[in-house]
Parts: sequence; C-alpha cells; structure tokens
Amino acid sequence: MKNQSPFSLSTLRSFSAIVFLFYSVSAEYSSELPPNSSNAAADDEFIRTSCGQTQYPDLCYASLSAYAGDVQQDPARLACAAINVSLSTARDTACFLSNISRQASSGRDRTAAALHDCVEVFHDAVAQLRGSLRQMRKLGSGGEPLKFQLSNVQTWMSAALTNEDTCTDGFEDVPDGGVKMGVCDRVGEAKKVTSNALALVNLYVSKVSSP
Repeated sequence: MKNQSPFSLSTLRSFSAIVFLFYSVSAEYSSELPPNSSNAAADDEFIRTSCGQTQYPDLCYASLSAYAGDVQQDPARLACAAINVSLSTARDTACFLSNISRQASSGRDRTAAALHDCVEVFHDAVAQLRGSLRQMRKLGSGGEPLKFQLSNVQTWMSAALTNEDTCTDGFEDVPDGGVKMGVCDRVGEAKKVTSNALALVNLYVSKVSSP
C-alpha cells in the first residue's frame, strides 16, 4: 500500500494562499513604517546639538533641520549645508539690495551711497561664500593639505561675514527710515546665517584637528 501525504491537494492550496496573504500583508505594513526612524531621530538630534554651539541656535536648527537626512551626523556635510544656506541667503539679500538701490535717488544722498556700497560688499560676500562651498566639496583632493584647504574656507567665511558687517556699518550715519530699517533687518538675518555657518565650519575644523 502506497504512503499517502497527510495533506490533500486542496489543503496544500489553502495553506499556500494563507502564507501568500500573510507575506503580502506584512510587506504592506512594513512599507508604511517610517524608514530608519531611529536614525532619522539621531540625525535630527545631531543637527540640534551642533546648532547649540552656534550664536543663533534656533535659527541654525530651523534653517538646517531639513538637511538632517543628507547630513547623517557628518560634521563636514553639516558645514557644507550651512555654507550652502548662507550662500543662498546672501544671494537673495544681494538681489534685494540691488532692487532697492535702483529705486533710490542718485547723487550725494547718503542712503543711495550706503545702498551702493552694500550691493558691492554683498557681491563680494557671495563670491567668498561660493569659494568656501567649492573648497569644502573638494576637501582631500587636489593635492593640497587638508589643513590648508580648511584654512581657506575659514578665511573666506570670515571675509564674507566682515563684508556683511560693512553693509550695516555704512548705514550708521543714514537717517532712520523705512529703507534703513528694511536693509538692516534683511542684512541682519544674513549675518546671523553666515555667523552660524562659520561656527559650524570651525566646529568641524576643531574635530579634524583634535588628536
């Protein structure tokens, strides 16, 4: 007498259908879960903690938290992201200043002269921030020592911040008014963003330089 399987064909088919349904539901449920939720929380906390070492931590976190997934707790990537945000802010501010400057009166008017100077120094700041970002993205390449490359970044970032300061300094003798207030507020925000970026660059440099 031949041995018979304890499972009939219909039973096996039913069992296979149940297994398929189980894995389909499991896969669908898994796809709804946030990917690497623990890593995402750690990445976000890294941004917050790093920003806590800047002069304007709340602004720093607000402007960089969206980059947490790209930064992934890497101080070099965080510095790059901060410089990129600073560059974008400086560009927008330069456009803002250019538009106001074109609308201002010409001649010896102190407001017009201050605006003209602001446009020039912000164009310089944009170039310096662009150079800083380009250098950060090429760290370790080109045959130059890392220390030298980072020194260039720090120098250009500091120069950019100085140029932004020069803009508001030029408005000290300008009579109070809507233009002065608008320029100082807008430039003040750009200065804060650049200050934070420089602080994060310095933080990265200190970590690289530490034994």
